[in-house]
Amino acid sequence: MAIYLDHAATTPLRREVLDAMLPFLSEDFGNPSSGHAFGRKARAALDDAHERVARQIGAEAREIVFTSGGTEAINLGLKGAAWAGKARGHRIVTSAVEHHAVGHTLRYLEKFGFEVVELPVDRYGRVDPDDVDTALTDKTILVAIMLANNEVGTIQAIAEIARRVRARRGVLFAVDAVQAAPHLEIDVETIGADIVAMSAHKFEGPKGVGALYLRHGTHIVGQQQGGSQERHRRGGTENVAGAVGMAAAFDLACADRPETARRLRRLRERLQKAILTVEGTELTGHPKDRLPGHLSLIVRDADGASITVGLDLEGIAASVGSACTTGSTEVSHVLTAMGYPDEEARGALRLTLGRTTTDAEIDIAVGIVPRVVGALRVGQVAVSADPLGQGIGV
Repeated sequence: MAIYLDHAATTPLRREVLDAMLPFLSEDFGNPSSGHAFGRKARAALDDAHERVARQIGAEAREIVFTSGGTEAINLGLKGAAWAGKARGHRIVTSAVEHHAVGHTLRYLEKFGFEVVELPVDRYGRVDPDDVDTALTDKTILVAIMLANNEVGTIQAIAEIARRVRARRGVLFAVDAVQAAPHLEIDVETIGADIVAMSAHKFEGPKGVGALYLRHGTHIVGQQQGGSQERHRRGGTENVAGAVGMAAAFDLACADRPETARRLRRLRERLQKAILTVEGTELTGHPKDRLPGHLSLIVRDADGASITVGLDLEGIAASVGSACTTGSTEVSHVLTAMGYPDEEARGALRLTLGRTTTDAEIDIAVGIVPRVVGALRVGQVAVSADPLGQGIGV
């Protein structure tokens, strides 16, 4: 039985979402910019997708820009806002635990004279709102803080951070909600954001489509030139099927969210309790203010990559952290920022549950994961394929 515990990396496409998309991949194939009946039908579906995504976050349809995913949404929001605000200032404030889509984008902007101030975090990965306040100057044009961390699941005090930012006239607040969107209610007024990025494949939608919320009146410089699509903010023929799929997936995720969150929290806590009985293991991230299906740990005197290989041989899919850094020899910048030394950070392990995770799967995982973690921590077993399918033993 294969058990998928890497929902933070991506999720399976929901059947209802595929059904909603299929017509726009076949008979309803029109270009939404075309004036004939085929184009008008595609345009109506695209307009409806804007409305539906906007409704779920308390926004207006005109404030939603469909993109090719979360990374493009972040690039468009951050680069676009930075260049639009360059005449007023050059200072950008962020945190040390942002996803690389944010961190690398801001490093890129530094090449053009922007100053990036990276705020520290505590042992749980949280930014102190007072530090945000202190970092704001009359040259600050943008603050970028994620809603929930993709590696350790910690939820930031985003509303309080937003309150500090909004007290400074002219400073925009950008929020990476890619990992949070499936699990947390997002209301753009409550979180006080001007810019919000999301990605469909994190909540059982299609890969290759995301959305950027831009508060009405927020000026950005477009990063993809071409036609006048997406209200002149992103040139290129729109991915109608993808947008329809994202809207359908988000509607379903939001409707299921309260019950799914309760169930995932229960399952996660059960798996967490079992793994933490192994000597040398420690929960990373905030113990309470974390995403409900997100379990992240460090295993001392072990290599996280070896553990994930061992789990894979036992039929369990897990990860050491962000899928975007798989294959990198560097330790997690998130754990480093949280104060873990390199030798401990190399023992990172992330198991993330999703809507399709079952009690029966956790029953099995509770028996397998602690055994594999314990065996590889002791270092008595070399990871190798077992032709008899027995996996790892001690």
